[in-house]
Amino acid sequence: MNRNKIIAVLIAVILPVVSYLVVSHYSDKAIPMPQHYFFDTVVTLTEDGRSRSDTVWHKIRPFRLKNQFGKEVTLQDLQGKIIIVDFFFTSCPSICPTLTRNMKRLQDAFSKTDTIVRFLSFTIDPERDSSAKLKAYGDKYRINHDTWWMLTGPKSEIYDLGLHEFKANIAQEGGVDTSFMHTDRFFLLDKDRVIRGWYNGLDSSKLDLLARDVVLLNMERDKKVKRNLFRK
Repeated sequence: MNRNKIIAVLIAVILPVVSYLVVSHYSDKAIPMPQHYFFDTVVTLTEDGRSRSDTVWHKIRPFRLKNQFGKEVTLQDLQGKIIIVDFFFTSCPSICPTLTRNMKRLQDAFSKTDTIVRFLSFTIDPERDSSAKLKAYGDKYRINHDTWWMLTGPKSEIYDLGLHEFKANIAQEGGVDTSFMHTDRFFLLDKDRVIRGWYNGLDSSKLDLLARDVVLLNMERDKKVKRNLFRK
């Protein structure tokens, strides 16, 4: 067998093996990112005055509420942070204590990297849950008030956020009572305020998944930054 035939045989045998190993390697390294869930339609005007519809990922709208210290805070105050959200009320005798303890576990898990993630708990009983009550509730569970806000304000505002922005009625299995929005879900927002997941806050395996997804979102590159990397 001459040299050219030997090379041809080697290529025929080795190339498929190498290709398989390369594909297998990169498939193993591929990590599924937390998905996006909802679209919004935005209508803009073109230069010639025509309207154009663009589809964009749904972002939680801005809000202004009071935290457990009675201070007015906004979503803009958390710019660049990954956010974990739940809905509760301080007199809840059922799921809320467990939700709060599990949120505290997540807060403790990220205590060494507390610049990454922030926690928000919206009371669904704002007529009774004053800022002082929220502060006492947080103290009871020994939360870190610096990275976890417990929020109160007009009921109409909180319920609009829960139902129409966080889509609690879709996230909760069986839906929620729109007059008393009780849900066991934790909601995950990325740095652009886009919903990237909801999780059963009573299920330890879902909490592990949520913690993993926070880490993945922190590694996710901004598309604009990525494009700039390839510019000369």
